[in-house]
Amino acid sequence: MVNIVGKKVTLRSATSADLDALYFWKYVDEEQAAKQWNGPYIPEKHLTKNEFLKEWANDDELFQGIPNTLMMTVNGQFIGVVGAHWVDPNTNWLETGIVTYPSAYWNGGYGSEAYRLWIDYLFQNTPLHRIGMSTWSGNERMMHVAEKLGMQLEARIRDARIVDGKYYDAIKMGILRSEWEKQKLNRNDL
Repeated sequence: MVNIVGKKVTLRSATSADLDALYFWKYVDEEQAAKQWNGPYIPEKHLTKNEFLKEWANDDELFQGIPNTLMMTVNGQFIGVVGAHWVDPNTNWLETGIVTYPSAYWNGGYGSEAYRLWIDYLFQNTPLHRIGMSTWSGNERMMHVAEKLGMQLEARIRDARIVDGKYYDAIKMGILRSEWEKQKLNRNDL
């Protein structure tokens, strides 16, 4: 069971209550505010609760004992997830992400701290060489968070995403282990 405690947020393995909350925010919440920022150009198939739980049960670990998703909580309350998936396990390259569901937790440093804890956890507990993230040019907050954590812009694919009938660039950012190690030495938060 993973439990990473920060100043504002805790990242932990999922409980059944967390899965209920995650299902609500992904499929039941009528506003779907987070979906306006988290890949709004990717159609998401609606799953029943049973289908969702079955899919969750089949999620693989990234490495032995290293989950591909952790729940983000504040004072024990679910507010989002951090996750990762393989781009290429042969070159130790993961793609990572974060979703904060309740808008009350946007712009308060919760996501930045959670993402930093996640990147630190992955580098500290795996042999990964590179960690990346993908977003779209309309999601300026995510690009800012990634930049704050030391990720560099690696690719901008022009007009590759359509959101609300308008074209946006696809953005790829990443950080190498050597860059993370150098940055970690200069941080005051550890």
